[in-house]
Amino acid sequence: MVARTELTDLLDAAREAARRLSAIPPETKSEALRAMAAALEAHAAEIIPENERDLARAREGGATEAVLDRLALDEERIRAMAEAVRDIAELPDPVGDVLEERTAPNGLRIRKVRVPLGVIGVIYEGRPNVTVDAAALAVRSGNAVVLRGSSIAERSNATLASIIQAAGEAAGLPPATIQAVPATRESARELMRARGRIDLLIPRGGNDLIQTVVTESLVPVVETGIGNCHVYVDRAADLEKALRILVNAKVQRPGVCNAAESFLVHRDVADEFLPKALAALREHGVTVYGDEAVRSFGDEVLPATDEEYRAEFLDLRISGRVVDSLDEALAHIREYGTLHTEAIVTEDHGAAERFVEGVDAAAVMVNASTRFTDGGEFGMGAEIGISTQKLHARGPMGLPELTTHQWVAWGDGQTRE
Repeated sequence: MVARTELTDLLDAAREAARRLSAIPPETKSEALRAMAAALEAHAAEIIPENERDLARAREGGATEAVLDRLALDEERIRAMAEAVRDIAELPDPVGDVLEERTAPNGLRIRKVRVPLGVIGVIYEGRPNVTVDAAALAVRSGNAVVLRGSSIAERSNATLASIIQAAGEAAGLPPATIQAVPATRESARELMRARGRIDLLIPRGGNDLIQTVVTESLVPVVETGIGNCHVYVDRAADLEKALRILVNAKVQRPGVCNAAESFLVHRDVADEFLPKALAALREHGVTVYGDEAVRSFGDEVLPATDEEYRAEFLDLRISGRVVDSLDEALAHIREYGTLHTEAIVTEDHGAAERFVEGVDAAAVMVNASTRFTDGGEFGMGAEIGISTQKLHARGPMGLPELTTHQWVAWGDGQTRE
């Protein structure tokens, strides 16, 4: 348990690290990130046994396969994390970018310049990769980071944080740039109340975690979203294309927020599409919940209620419905969607444009899987989360979203009359 005085000292150390980090040259940060990536690979034999202990404890606690998949690390995943860090090291440093520049009539030169936020806190569930992604993005954008993972991944997170902090510090980062705190309720509560010491708090996980942080925090929060993502198969869809997209969106990695949790099919193509879709989903072990129209195509389809249509399953389950029009599909998404990612499959450009204009989501896919809503896939490097808010950060949050701006005015003795 972290006592308040201990956590306060930790956060004060993070603020000092952030102050020093804001003045460090971009190349020093890049070299530190490369050192962190190399350290991850070099210490894989240390990381994996700690992760296996977390996995064993999770299995004993009855964790689902989806939870275990998110938790598990092996050499391939560690290499992938390291490569993501290297990718971030090569991204342009946002700090110091001039966003606007003008000269006033009195000769005052005014600039709007990107600056780091300061100290970022991240509260997250059983995804050890978040430890590395969040730390790397924070470092590149000039921020210190305080990481509070979940108890299910505590050994993995502590080991990863220790390795990358040591490597970064050896390469020139200030001490306390990256810190992990124990996964206790007390530590989460203190982070949510650390106004003045934490500049931004980012929750990543399920609905309960996110809503707790949003409602209880005294620190500014960017809400990373629940992903009840839909695939709408339009009357003008290429049905083979639609089948590939639906299956990929659901089964390629079902335990993540950009996986599809519901599909909508225009009635005009339901007779042709649904038998193939249900067979393909069944082949991949997916349980389907549907309305009466969907159930008429398969005895194995279970009745769908509001609960299923609102659910972020994060496993091999999906809800489905037959709709009479694109407008009905949009109405369904407005009722049940979570502003994350929505997809349409259609060869009708006009229908695609209507969908894009009519759907409210951080990301919209036309003839593509919802699984592409990802910082890496969008060319941003690893993301710190996917925001479903409508503030400065929406969708995958990369380096620019971890900065704020500062107005700088250069004068030559001007005074205001």
